[in-house]
Amino acid sequence: MSKMLEFHDVELYYDHVYALRGVSIDLDQGETVALIGANGAGKTSILRAITGLARPRTGSIRFEGEEIAGANPADVVARGIAMVPEGRRVFPYMSVKDNLLMGAFTRSDKKDIQQTLDRVLERFPRLKERYSQTAGTLSGGEQQMMVIGRALMAKPRLLLLDEPSLGIAPKLVQDIARSIVSINREEGVSVLLVEQNSRMALSISNRAYALTTGNVVIEGNSKELMTDPRIKAAYLGGEV
Repeated sequence: MSKMLEFHDVELYYDHVYALRGVSIDLDQGETVALIGANGAGKTSILRAITGLARPRTGSIRFEGEEIAGANPADVVARGIAMVPEGRRVFPYMSVKDNLLMGAFTRSDKKDIQQTLDRVLERFPRLKERYSQTAGTLSGGEQQMMVIGRALMAKPRLLLLDEPSLGIAPKLVQDIARSIVSINREEGVSVLLVEQNSRMALSISNRAYALTTGNVVIEGNSKELMTDPRIKAAYLGGEV
């Protein structure tokens, strides 16, 4: 497998407070990689640096061999990277349909856009049932499905997910986890997953990085990390 993402020795500051201190991660074509850790560990800062929402002070970020550190966010989307932000960020007074179509703003191929929309609605039948409803009337889980679908409308090769299980009912967390696996395996979309639900993240990813205060402290195969005493103690409540 070729390296899709190479995030090397990145330092990122907000004003004079560091968020990332020499962080390096990578992701192969076709992989799902998880970033786990507590609030403030630097997980979201990695996503913000990749998407151009935050400019690193030092380091390199390469996507498919091309440097993207400090790139314009719209250009990052056009290159094939889409992000599902924490907190869902729906357009509450717009319909489900219009929310989804907002994800295709970089595209002009109407026939292909419709085909992508049909696949999203097939993947998330609840959205098809609520197609004309305003997004603000959906449950939290349904809104999360919608924003994942909105990101897929951009036809990304790399999907960034920031805390997709946050504030979601347990039953729908399972549905969302299954959809992430399916998006990766059936559509060939690589996934970088930020999650505080470490058990879920490790169960659906190939590899994982654990972060603490802006540093990667543990990395490895996700199945092996599930039984790693350090991960069990710090992230899995002491047991698997």
